[in-house]
Amino acid sequence: MKINQDIKVAVDAVVFGYTENVLKILLIKQKFGTNEDKWALPGGFVKNKESLDEAVSRELKEETGVVANYLEQLYTFGSLNRDERARVISVSYIALINPKNYSLKADTDAIDAKWFAISHIPKLAFDHKEILKKGIERLQAKISYQPIGFELLDLKFPFSDLENLYQTILKKKIDRRNFRKKLLSFKILNETNEFQKNVSGRPAKLYSFNKKKYRELERDGFHFEIKLV
Repeated sequence: MKINQDIKVAVDAVVFGYTENVLKILLIKQKFGTNEDKWALPGGFVKNKESLDEAVSRELKEETGVVANYLEQLYTFGSLNRDERARVISVSYIALINPKNYSLKADTDAIDAKWFAISHIPKLAFDHKEILKKGIERLQAKISYQPIGFELLDLKFPFSDLENLYQTILKKKIDRRNFRKKLLSFKILNETNEFQKNVSGRPAKLYSFNKKKYRELERDGFHFEIKLV
């Protein structure tokens, strides 16, 4: 059977960051096309000789200067009229990074790259509002059953940062005592001999996430689960 098909494939990245107890999203301002000067998720078309993962990593690096260690497929968006330039199917991804580790640099199809608080997102191009919504839902679900939240924190952090991160993402208050007891019982946090610096009041001790220990436990059937009440 002859197939008459003219479809382009693109990738888009929902990049989350977390600073000062605020969950943020990385956006770029479009340089070309009918959505020129509009804010959008980083992304673009897949080249003929690259995989989807390669394409989203390339677009993210070119348009923002960011190289994400945590990157996973989110959802495929294929509404007929989602892009007025052509029939475009977008494979979206979510990425988690610590904004402190990067200096943003817009290039190629982007004239600017900027972090926005989730509560103050500008009007987005294409169907990127829908993609962002799906990304937030995935993050809120996954942080409860996988320790992906550590990707958003410093390598060494006070326990209060971890508590605030969960409360911010899930938009729920937590029982701090039970939360702390639960996390420490997993044996995946290393208590360091270091303390916070340049803080008012008594500095808190710093912790780090033991990824190697978590991988070992995971292979043995360990199930990470956090429930907030």
